Formats: sequence, C-alpha cells, structure tokens
Amino acid sequence: MRTRFTNVGVGLLLVAGLALSGCGSTEEATVKVEDLRGSTITVATHDSWAMADEVIAKFTEQTGITVKIATNGDGGTLTNKLVLTKDAPIADGVFGIDNTFATRAIDEGVLAAYSPPSAPASLAQYQVPDQSDSFLTPIDYGDVCVNVDNTWFATKGITPPKNFEDLVAPAYKGLFVTPGANTSSPGLAFLLATIGTYGDGWKAYWESLLANDVKIDAGWSDAYQVDFTAGGGTGDRPIVLSYSSSPPFTIPEGKTTPTTSALLDTCFRQVEYAGVLRGAKNPAGMQKFIDFMIGNDFQAALPENMYVYPVDTAVALPADWAKFAPVSPAPVAVAAAEITKNRESWLSDWRDLTTR
Repeated sequence: MRTRFTNVGVGLLLVAGLALSGCGSTEEATVKVEDLRGSTITVATHDSWAMADEVIAKFTEQTGITVKIATNGDGGTLTNKLVLTKDAPIADGVFGIDNTFATRAIDEGVLAAYSPPSAPASLAQYQVPDQSDSFLTPIDYGDVCVNVDNTWFATKGITPPKNFEDLVAPAYKGLFVTPGANTSSPGLAFLLATIGTYGDGWKAYWESLLANDVKIDAGWSDAYQVDFTAGGGTGDRPIVLSYSSSPPFTIPEGKTTPTTSALLDTCFRQVEYAGVLRGAKNPAGMQKFIDFMIGNDFQAALPENMYVYPVDTAVALPADWAKFAPVSPAPVAVAAAEITKNRESWLSDWRDLTTR
C-alpha cells in the first residue's frame, strides 16, 4: 500500500477463555483495560503491513494485550477472504480494507459496529459515506498514482510520460506494469481512476493499454519490487502503478533527490480502515487496538513505516514529504455509491478484457 518493502510474518494465535459477550458492538468499549490484560488479539491485514515492533509494543505496554498479525495477500484478497470466512472469523479484527472494497465488507456482514469514543476531528472526512452505523474506522490515506523511474528515462534519452494518454502512446509500449484490479486494491484504484477519467470510454482506454503491452501482476509487491526498474530488483519496466508517497523512499544513500516521481494527474485517493470482525473471540481487545491506531503514537509512525498519510492531520509529516510526496491536488473521484453499485460489473468487464 505505498512504497512498502517489508512483509511481516504471519501469526495465527488466538487466545480462548475470554468469554466477552456480543460481537463487537460499541457497548464493549466499556470493558476495562485491566480485564483484558494477558489476552491476545489477531489482526488480519494485507502483505504490506510494516508497522515497527516498538510501536506495537507501546500498545501492549499500555493495555497488556498481545497483538498477532496475520497477513492475507493484497487488500482485495484480504477482503475476499474475510467474506468467505465470515461464519468462522480468522481474526478479531482487520486493518487494510480500503474505500474500493469497504462497502463489500460491510454489505456482506463481515464487520461488527464500533465507533471509537474519541477521535481526531479530521478523521470524519475519511469515513465511509452513507453508513448509518460505523463499521470501519479510517486509519490512513494515500494517493494511488502512476510512478516513473526518472533515472531510466534520462539514461535512455526518452521523455517520461505525464498522464493517462501518454501510457498508450507507442513511445511507452511495453514499459508499464500495474497490479490487477481483481486481485489488488491499488489495481482496483487504478481501474477506478480510468473509469473516473474516461467514463463509458474506459474499456476502449484499457484496450489501448493492452495493445501497448501493459503488464498486469497479481499484486503491488510483484509490480513494484519485481518488475519496476527502480524497485530494488532486476525489473525491466520503468513505469509502475504505486503511490504518491513512494518517491522519497528512492532517494539514494548520500543523495537528496528521489530517482522516481509520481504523476499527480493519474491519482485515485485510497483510504484504509480498521474494524472489528463479527463473531470475534476478543472484540473488546480489537476495539482498544483501533483506539490506539487513531492515537498519536500509531498515527505519527505511519509515514515512515507504512508510507501513508495519517488521518490525523495534526500529526507532523517527514520533512521531505512536502517536497517529494505531495498528494494530488485533484485526485480522480468516483462516488462511493457508484463503486458499490458497479464494482462487480466493472471487475467482470475488466476480467473479460484482460483475459482475451
């Protein structure tokens, strides 16, 4: 989710014996912290989870609750797995469902309602719209954008692309890689950006992308870390779908300028949420963790660890973010109601196009 380079091992330990009533309603927020000491929560998340151990240790120190992280693929894969296992939840809570999949998780009954008793004022602008109950709490946001390897283009003497139209130009044939829309939340965000830009003409645009030899990977990690020329591997594609916050993490040691840049005219804003799973064994413990995630310790650690913007806008950002990781001034927008209504049909049409 951002230029993420660290995957965290999977822990699937659940502690039984906490006979807490209910399925994660707001009433359980009144459970005292001391009653939860010695318990464990398992948090299902995506493969790009990379929060520092010392930050999670602060939560355990404050509450006595141990946190186990269970990674489950990309954000889209994570959401699909939670839907398939909703009758036998694989964790107590989830982090990493984003605004492209949020309504699916809510509509499928995966989540239990929970609203933190206190939250930063800026959090409200990132809430899932049109929901009578609060099932997901915003934690971070970032802009999914096309990124380019400026060093590669300079070496080849080729002008980098600037927008969507450039991606289908012959000069960039075989140079772009993106994660798939059906297996990746940033991939779906890119699909939505093309829909928001071209309207009913989005299929024709994708036909042009395919004709220009776009490569489609399963997830962000494959696209960025394997196929992208600046991703740390031996990739051969200098154009990749990533995040506006990715470039600062390509500043070479001893240098002051990134080797990559984001195309801010190609961005779709992605918000990530946390929630309590319906039927969780330790819903009250997960509620406490959500409270912690919107608190200063976790929010302040997000940029350097997860490479995203905190939803608490009062949190100071790293010095180089203002210069090298700006959010788009006008990200492509698709109304949440339209995503909910058309997501499955759009994905079906996209699969038909890309598997011919």
